Amino acid sequence: MPKRILHVVTNVAHYADLSEPTGLWLSELTHAYQVFADKGWEQRIVSPKGGVSPLEPRSLKWPNIDATAKAWLADDARMVLLSETDRPDQIDPAAFDAVYFTGGHAVMWDFPDSAGLQRITRDIYERGGIVSSVCHGYCGLLNTQLSDGTLLVAGRKITGFAWAEEVLAGVARKVPYNAEQAVKQRGALYEKALLPFASKVVVDGRLVTGQNPQSAKATAERVAAALL
Repeated sequence: MPKRILHVVTNVAHYADLSEPTGLWLSELTHAYQVFADKGWEQRIVSPKGGVSPLEPRSLKWPNIDATAKAWLADDARMVLLSETDRPDQIDPAAFDAVYFTGGHAVMWDFPDSAGLQRITRDIYERGGIVSSVCHGYCGLLNTQLSDGTLLVAGRKITGFAWAEEVLAGVARKVPYNAEQAVKQRGALYEKALLPFASKVVVDGRLVTGQNPQSAKATAERVAAALL
């Protein structure tokens, strides 16, 4: 039986300032989608509210855009997947072997407090599946509690977009909180690469996380290896 992967994307299109657009960092989805597609695995996309997932404009420009993202943009069927994402209540967690939270600054607003995403994540994890994220996707894990009331990230090794990377990206004053600090406050054992924007993946049992867009393919490959 082919494995089944659930990708999580954002519905948010801007920062607090409505004139500042943001959204899904496309390559964080496309790299992973390609890794899993090459294995013939089934994939679906969910978002906190369902429907359209807007794209982060900076992810569509050089040097951030790459071949996988360009191919997705040129494929009408793939683009439809991002205009018709599922709602959490349309998802049966028992049908999936792994959940993969994509990033983009937008997710800092709609991922952390989505009860639907928390339910899916908890159910997949407690059923023996893989929980994974890349870049800001770890914001979707901040408040997820397991059935015993403990936080999923507490005491676990994890990575995600670093505060130093926020500063270097010029958005530290635009984001609603410091995600690195937030995950540490929840008891996570946060790790990061020696150099900003270098690829880094952290695996702690069935929790697989990548630090930044440069880590997306490697993160998906570690998820795939854990499922084989």
